[in-house]
Amino acid sequence: MELYANENPVAQAIAHAMIEGFNKHYRIFRETSRRAKESFESADWQGQLSAVRDRVQFYDDRVNEAVLRLHEEFDAENIDDATWQAVKLQFIGLLINHKQPELAETFFNSVTTKILHRNYFSNDYIFTRPALSTDYIESFPPTYSSYYPQDEGLRGTIRRIIEDFDWQRPFEDLNRDVDYVMRTLHKHLGDWPKMEVNCQIQVLYSAFYRNKTAYIIGKAVNGYQEYPFAIAVRHSTSGMLYLDTIVLDPWRISLLFSLSRAYFLVDMEVPSGYVQFLRTIMPNKPRSELYTMLGLGKQGKTIFFRDLIAHLRHSNDQFIEAPGIRGLVMLVFTLPSYPYVFKIIKDKFGSSKNMDRATVKRKYLLVRQVDRVGRMADTLEFSNVALPRSRFHPDLIAQLKELAPSVIEEDGDTLVVKHLYIERRMTPLNIYLDKASEEQVEEAVKEYGQAISELAIANIFPGDMLWKNFGVTRYGRVVFYDYDEIEYMTDCNFRRIPPAPNEDMEMSGEPWYSAAPLDVFPEEFATFLLGQPKIRKAFLKHHRKLLDPKFWQDAQDSIRNGHVEDFYPYPQELRFCNAFPAEAETPQA
Repeated sequence: MELYANENPVAQAIAHAMIEGFNKHYRIFRETSRRAKESFESADWQGQLSAVRDRVQFYDDRVNEAVLRLHEEFDAENIDDATWQAVKLQFIGLLINHKQPELAETFFNSVTTKILHRNYFSNDYIFTRPALSTDYIESFPPTYSSYYPQDEGLRGTIRRIIEDFDWQRPFEDLNRDVDYVMRTLHKHLGDWPKMEVNCQIQVLYSAFYRNKTAYIIGKAVNGYQEYPFAIAVRHSTSGMLYLDTIVLDPWRISLLFSLSRAYFLVDMEVPSGYVQFLRTIMPNKPRSELYTMLGLGKQGKTIFFRDLIAHLRHSNDQFIEAPGIRGLVMLVFTLPSYPYVFKIIKDKFGSSKNMDRATVKRKYLLVRQVDRVGRMADTLEFSNVALPRSRFHPDLIAQLKELAPSVIEEDGDTLVVKHLYIERRMTPLNIYLDKASEEQVEEAVKEYGQAISELAIANIFPGDMLWKNFGVTRYGRVVFYDYDEIEYMTDCNFRRIPPAPNEDMEMSGEPWYSAAPLDVFPEEFATFLLGQPKIRKAFLKHHRKLLDPKFWQDAQDSIRNGHVEDFYPYPQELRFCNAFPAEAETPQA
């Protein structure tokens, strides 16, 4: 086979066309990520948001270009099996010294699976498992830089780390901010540990840009101990830079990489090196989620699916209908032993849903393109997913055949799902509230209203705000996850209910006012949200403003004026402006 591959000029030409398509994609990807530094320096927040939105489409565009090229230049549909196998071998050869081999393999899969029938989806033709290791790939610039506090002291080292990012905008008072870092470190550590021979601070070379913040990600190594950290750099009201906080708890750093937030913009020559480094900080964070949060969603999906197949080999439970109220648009099922839910668009929607399948897909795409501000669950979108039929409970198969027959296909022992969304599993808010104590109800309702407020400020109106469309994470955060009715805030018309013309019409129970498709009457929210007294009490205590059209209209005005709100993925009490009095003495290390 190897000899044949070397003697097959068509296979060689196709492999080169494939790698050229991938290299073009990653070049554009890096250029966009590199410009994030310039956008941060110039406070171009709209440009930053646009970069995240536009980058989502880059991958599919390059894949489609490559597919078209293979059809036009090589008559791809008529290539014989042996040549396709030779193409893969030739492609592997082109990855020997490549800086992103795992991404290139995934690109190869994306192209070939658009041409070949799924019967060819085996390791003979595509990369069902990696062919090359990503360990120890050299990078320039390096993946991370090392600093040695023995040379200039901890305080001087911290200052140099900040300065080495070379932002073309001055700091408001870097000495003050380094003092804040030192105080926070001392409070976190208690006493300064003795510096061991190997004491060093490792910092990822590129900053992580999102919203209006740049994050410096690294860890201190001292003896056998490692201390991860993330430093948030922001713009002050005067337009100068300042350090807003340093996050030191690994679980809080992990929350920075939550899939409910927008993807980071990071300039990486060797992305696997960044993922490997981040895994030393967050060992419980799946590699699939780290790749996704670095803007490499297709690679995240590839690893996720491999992990899912591996899990199926080592488990024996069945896919079942997800608990909770059934949706009118989506059929939702889950595998109890796996922390995700699987969502399929039904063939026929409930009578109150005036939309089609294409509209639902556009809504879900929109979620990937916006800043989710920690309040919307990210989704992984898959096509033609082949799963063992035996792992589906008979009741679920019956539902699939009844509600979504066009989306499934049975092929022997395999059930093929033609289109699928996958999200992290959460406790539906309505179920949580039914079992919650009075204190838990108040906190959850407070979180719910805060989620809606933050989404509104970020230009997202949930549309269907019923409790069942929100979930509670393991950290108690309320997150929105049902997207078939979301709209941009700026597309909605928030109105006050006009007075009834007479008492009979007011008491009739039927609306006496007309409403266009995008008209929203916030006063109506109370009718379908606040039926239970304990929920009503908590909602009116914390979020009465959501029932007033003025809140929504003011949010629209702010968005239309180009204002980008500040969103902090860490508690306010961790911010330096709140953590320490100005006169506190800086501890010395």
